[in-house]
This record gives sequence, C-alpha cells and structure tokens, in this order.
Amino acid sequence: MLSTPFPWLAGEPQAWQLLVMAGVVLAAAVAQGIGGIGFAMLAAPVAALFFPQLAPGPLLTLGGFISLLGALRERAAIDWRYVGYTLTGRCAGTLLAVYAMARFAPDLMGTLFALAILAGVAISVAGVRLPCSPRSLCGAGLASGVMGTLTSIGAPPLALVMQHETPARLRATIGIILFIGASFSLGMLNLTGHYGVPQFLLSVFLLPFLLLGFALSGRLKAVLAPGVVRRFLLAICAAGAVVVLVQARWPG
Repeated sequence: MLSTPFPWLAGEPQAWQLLVMAGVVLAAAVAQGIGGIGFAMLAAPVAALFFPQLAPGPLLTLGGFISLLGALRERAAIDWRYVGYTLTGRCAGTLLAVYAMARFAPDLMGTLFALAILAGVAISVAGVRLPCSPRSLCGAGLASGVMGTLTSIGAPPLALVMQHETPARLRATIGIILFIGASFSLGMLNLTGHYGVPQFLLSVFLLPFLLLGFALSGRLKAVLAPGVVRRFLLAICAAGAVVVLVQARWPG
C-alpha cells in the first residue's frame, strides 16, 4: 500500500483512492462550471463507494468554493431577491438537518426529499412550469439545506425552481446561494463534531483539481444553448436524487 498524506483520517485513504477522487473532482468541477450545479451530484456517488471521508464536509467545502467562483465570474447576473428568499429557507433546512442528525434517522429525511426531487423532475419534463415565487424559493431553500447538510447534495431543489431563468442568472444566483449555504452548513457540522481540520486539509489537497476543472468549464459554457443547459440540469437533478436514495438504502 502506498503511503498517503492523510494517516489521521478515519479509514486512511489509499493512494489510488486519492487519484480517483482527484479525477472525479475535476470532472465534477467542469459540470458545475457549465450548469451552475453538478459538483456534488457527480462526486458524491464515487465518494459513497470508495471515499466516505469526503462526505459531507470536504464535498461541501469544495462545492461551496466552486459555487463562489461561478458566482463571481458572472456576478452581474445575480438576482439578490432570489438569494434572500432562498437563504431564509436554506438556513432553516440546515438547522433541521443538524437536529435530525442528532435525534432522528437522517437517511429517512434524505429519502423523502430525494423522492420529492424526482417528482419535481417528472413535473418539469411533463411541461409544468414551477413558479419562481418567494414561497417556492423559500421551500427550495429548505429542501436544499436539509439535503445539502445530510448528503452534500443541495442544488437540485434550487435548479428545479430556477430552471427557466437565463443560464447566466441561474449559474450566478445558485452559485452564491450554494456558497453561503455551504458555509453555514459547515459551521453547524463543525459545532456538532462532524467537520474539523482533517477534513479541511483533505479539501485543500483536492483544490488544484477543482480549479483546473473550473477553468476548463469556462471554454465550454459559452457554446451551449439554454435548452441544452436546462436538460442537463434536469438530468443532474434526477441523478442527484437517485444518489441520495442509494446512500439511504446502502449507507457507507
């Protein structure tokens, strides 16, 4: 077995695991840079199978950072009204998730919200337009806070509500929401003993691959039509919900 720089992590990762995760982080960063979401949905399945040390803290750290980069790249397109409504729900959802982690079975809540996401995707594919109203944005933020804190996958509810916005507004607005929301989730996880220095250092180790993937996405996003981005988002939403269901059914 090759030695790794993380002997103090529970279940010390092997060198091949770090290489696999580096590649997955790069690919997930490309997806995130193109559509505004996708990082955790692509990275979480591999983490669940090969690298459980990544979830939820390091994935939230990396996902929050690339969300910030995306928001800054198109900061003029941020809709701050959407941000305010959504973060209200996101904070409440994060507190609910932390309480559930201490009191109840978090897998049950993750399953319920994942099923709700799949239902939302089905509604969107059927042609029903979800209103981007203060109430729906707050509800999407609530679901995002619960799912993001429990599983590191918090973008699908936001993408379902905002899927008909222009690609730039969608990417920038969801990006700043995910960054602020991930920061709050990490703070709560730290207070409850689920995130600390080892998890942060693992995030720093994978950061260069995240930056490379984000740089590559900048060359691709300009050539994709809004309809393509919307279909990409719906597919990622469905995949993320399925991942949450699989994690709940076969934890660890």
